[in-house]
Parts: sequence; C-alpha cells; structure tokens
Amino acid sequence: MQVTRTSPLSQGAMMIGLLLLIGLVAAPWWAGRADLRLLGEIFLYASLATLWNLLAGYAGLVSVGQQAYVGLGGYAFFALTMLFGVPIYLALPIAAVAGAIISAPVAALIFRLRGAYFAIGTWVIAEVFRLVAAQIPALGGGSGASLPADIVKTLADGRDAREAVAYWLALGIAVAVLAAAFVVLRSRQGIALMAIRDNELAARSLGIDIWRTKFVTYVMVGGLTTLVGALIFLQKLRISPEAAFSANDWTAFVIFIVVIGGIGTLEGPILGTLIFFALRETMADLGTVYLIALGAVAIAVMLFAPAGLWGLIRAKTGAELFPLSFRVVGLAARQATSSKD
Repeated sequence: MQVTRTSPLSQGAMMIGLLLLIGLVAAPWWAGRADLRLLGEIFLYASLATLWNLLAGYAGLVSVGQQAYVGLGGYAFFALTMLFGVPIYLALPIAAVAGAIISAPVAALIFRLRGAYFAIGTWVIAEVFRLVAAQIPALGGGSGASLPADIVKTLADGRDAREAVAYWLALGIAVAVLAAAFVVLRSRQGIALMAIRDNELAARSLGIDIWRTKFVTYVMVGGLTTLVGALIFLQKLRISPEAAFSANDWTAFVIFIVVIGGIGTLEGPILGTLIFFALRETMADLGTVYLIALGAVAIAVMLFAPAGLWGLIRAKTGAELFPLSFRVVGLAARQATSSKD
C-alpha cells in the first residue's frame, strides 16, 4: 500500500488542464475581440470566487463585503496611474501590496465580531470605502473617472495588442490565484485551515493558532482581491463608486458561483463560474427572468446538493481534480487478495 495525494484522474486532469491553458494563452490568435473580453471576465470572476471560497469555505470567514477590495483595487490603480504617473505594469503590484496592508488593520477590527455580526461588519467596511472614494475630487468624486487615453496606450501599441495584453493579465491572475490556493491548501497553513473549518474547538485543542491562521488568510485574500479589482477596472477603463463597490456584482454573484459550484473545494468555483456565465449569456436579455432563474438555480442546488454540484459529483464518484487529501493506493487490491485467501 502507498499513501498519496494524486490519482490517475487528477494526473489526467492536470495534463488536460495544461493543454487547455496552452490553448487559452493562444486565444488572441484564434478568438475575436468580444470573445477575449468575455473570457477575461470569466477569468476574473473565477479568481474572485476562488478567493472568496478560500475565506468562507476554508477559513470560515463569511464576508459579504469583498467588494471593498475590488473597489479599493480599482481606485488604487486609477490613483497611481492618473495622479502619480506610475506605469501600468508597476501600478498593479503596488495596488495589491496596498490592499494587503490596508486589510491588516481591517482584519484586526472585524475579527472582534462573530457570525452574522462579522458578515455585517465586512459590508459596513465596504460602505465606508465607497463613501471615502466618493469624496476624492481628483478621481471624479461621486460620478467617477475614465482612464486617459495616453495612459491606456502605454499598455501596448495598437488596440488589438492592448486587448491581448488585458486578456493575458486576466488569464495570468486566474492561474496565479488558483495555484496560490492550491499551494496554500497543501501546506501546513492549509491543513490548519481545514482543521478550523471542520472543528474550530478541536483545532484549538491541537495547538493551532486560529486567529493568526485566519489573519494571514484574510490579508492574502485582501491583497489578491485588490489586484483582481485593479485588473477589472483596467478592462473597463472607467470607475465610479457605485460600480467599484457594487455588492451585487462583486459579492452576491460571487457567492452564487461558489454556492452552486461547491464551497470548500477548488473545483467548485470553476464549475460555478462556467454555469453562471452560461446562464448569463443565454438569459441576460430576459431582464428580471434572468435574476429569477439565478435564484431558482441557487435554491435548487441548496436543497438537493447542499455541498454544491462539484460536492455532489465528488460524493458519487470520488473525483478530485486538484488533489488535496491523502488516499491509500493499493488498498482495494489488497482487500480483494485477502478475501480470496
């Protein structure tokens, strides 16, 4: 017998994923401009869903205010490029660092709250960020601002090249977020997170520093969410307080994605993102019917598959595309041999 995390299915999935990634990297040469924008949006939503899932599905921090960091990323990026003349490619990592730094005192404050109070606290923080952003006249105040054309042109030469670069940045952050979540969850930090998720009292009795583990996770997610926010508004080229700190766009839809895909799994947010965009692209023209359909899907999944669609698939097949848990290889064969004897 051998204890391992990988399986033939996960190895095959990684090979298929690598081939798919190569095809996606080459998308600017085979996809149209509208397709690139749609794919970029899918990657950014998948990144937000993976990060929210890391908070709620593993650290047990159910935040309904992650739009705070999306908006912070957008405004930090616009301020750095428009007001301070920082090049685009340097402004992006600076925005991420700023988000991580700002999330540290925010975490120290809201970690004093528990349960529903914590969730409400995250929303209040997001509203405070929105009100502050609306008071910045240099960035348009409450009406917002557009990224000047001379700054946009520094991204690349030519419109097609700029579309390709924006697409590659979105793809890159999606791969980076997924890889970071995978590495973290396979580390000691990840084991501690899963122990906290399963039983916080038992985790504390085993010597796990629960506050520190949650704090590190929150700061990491805050920094990466800020970077995703900067990329979102680099694609949009315009920002306003209402759009940047929209609870509906950057939190409600993200929660929907994670819930239907499967909370507490790496595969769930990816599956949920694909389902969400499939529904949006086919039903968005139906107005309120589209939102009703989203609600009906969410209710159906919560009733019949509380662990999400990927949780249902994993329960029936044992499939795990991103191997996080250990499994015993050769146990079935040994049991079969023992039964024959």
